[in-house]
Amino acid sequence: MKRTLPSRLRTPLAIAMAGLTLAACSTSPLGRSQLALFSNDELEQMGQQSFAQYQEKLPEVGGATHDYVQCVANAITAEVPADAQVDDWEVKVFKDDSANAFALPGGYIGVNSGLLDIAEGQDQLAAVIGHEVAHVLAHHANERVSTQAATQTGLSILQSAAGLEGATGEQLMGLLGAGAQYGVILPFSRKHESEADKLGLDLMAEAGFNPSASIDLWQNMASQSQGAPPEWLSTHPSNQSRIQGLQDRLDEAKPLYEQARANGKRPNCQR
Repeated sequence: MKRTLPSRLRTPLAIAMAGLTLAACSTSPLGRSQLALFSNDELEQMGQQSFAQYQEKLPEVGGATHDYVQCVANAITAEVPADAQVDDWEVKVFKDDSANAFALPGGYIGVNSGLLDIAEGQDQLAAVIGHEVAHVLAHHANERVSTQAATQTGLSILQSAAGLEGATGEQLMGLLGAGAQYGVILPFSRKHESEADKLGLDLMAEAGFNPSASIDLWQNMASQSQGAPPEWLSTHPSNQSRIQGLQDRLDEAKPLYEQARANGKRPNCQR
């Protein structure tokens, strides 16, 4: 038989949870209200453990391929605002045929080798890395983990990243945006994806990468995803909606790109 709280306790509990939620509200870089129950230190600890788990599951790719990805990532992360900057962004390339990449709180970037078969050239790769870093800058992981914690019976399962293994560890990887390959299908929501698209476009433009390449990238993605489900069945925007959103943002991103080039920012990352 399912037990419920006595009515005399339900109202105080609701008031307490509402107070917690209000106290934990923050604002995204685009002005959207967010729920953020965890500190930066807690999110960085979670990011560190999730990145370590990813490294245990997939072999790394080094040499010229890593240097190429590192070059693009260095240019992107150099544009991260000082209040969100980390001491050293760790960049890894993983041997995996899926076209996937991610960035985690604490300064961790992962790129699967399969993405490099679709992202043609430094500008298209910059569009992906800019998008993933934008997820971190917009605190999307905190929002997702906080929402998950707030809807559970208690917060204990996600209050510490220490010792999280097995299914619980993979759940955390999924919430942070790094676990889709391991049965944890928890992709960022449409609003997060659209927000990261806009912020990532600005970020790549400020680094001196051509923002128009983001359109080419998603056209490549669309050609590789025939038979994808309709947008209303997916948490992600459809490829066409995403392309339209990026095109709408180009009028703001192009002046940033032109200014960056005028200031001598001309990345030259060769695969």
